[in-house]
This record gives sequence, C-alpha cells and structure tokens, in this order.
Amino acid sequence: MKKIWTFVMFLTLLAACQESLEDKCEREAKDYTRRNCPMKMDNNSILDSLVFERSTHTIHYYYTLTGFADQDSILEKVNAVEVLRDEVKNSTALRIYKENKFRVAYTYRSQKDPKKIRMEVVFTEKDY
Repeated sequence: MKKIWTFVMFLTLLAACQESLEDKCEREAKDYTRRNCPMKMDNNSILDSLVFERSTHTIHYYYTLTGFADQDSILEKVNAVEVLRDEVKNSTALRIYKENKFRVAYTYRSQKDPKKIRMEVVFTEKDY
C-alpha cells in the first residue's frame, strides 16, 4: 500500500510540473489580480486587473486614470505609448513571454467616465 501511495504522489508531482506556459500565465495573472488589485500605482493611475487572454496570447493590463491624468490628450503629451514600449522592451519579468511572442496590452479608462477609454495599445514581438 505504501508503494502505491508513493507512486500516486510521484505521478501527481510529475503532472504538476507539466503546466504549460499559457496555464502558468493565466494562473499568475489571476493570482496577481486577486492579491494586489486594485493597486494605486501613483497619484494618477490605478491598476485594476491583469488578465491573460489565451486566444490571442495577450497579457493585458487594465488601468484607471485619476486626477490630472484623467483628461483629454494628456497621454499623448507625455508620449505614453513610447514610455510603455520601453517598459515592455526592458522588462525582465516579461522575458519568458516575450521569448514566446506573447502580446502585451494596456487599457487606460477614465475614472470620471469609466466607459471612456483614454488609451489602448497592444505591443507585439515586432515592438519589443
């Protein structure tokens, strides 16, 4: 009986090691959102959630803009797309996902009008 129990435990551990990169990304995004969101990033932005979109292999960050940043054209003035592109390029946390050609997306919504998307951008392998 002890040998059978040991064998079953070994198979369980072996199966647990077979998590695909997609499964890992989805699990980590859910865990991060559950533990940390919403999270105030600075005086003008809140990270609402992190989602992995399996069908498009996209890691998607959802933010809400508040205060000074929650106004028309402010993101263009600060060149937000280029800043985000540089962050994705230089991110060591995203390295394994970039190596596997995952996409990285950012959506920024207005706090004053949550239906209003202030900016939405998707980076693909050619961007990083």
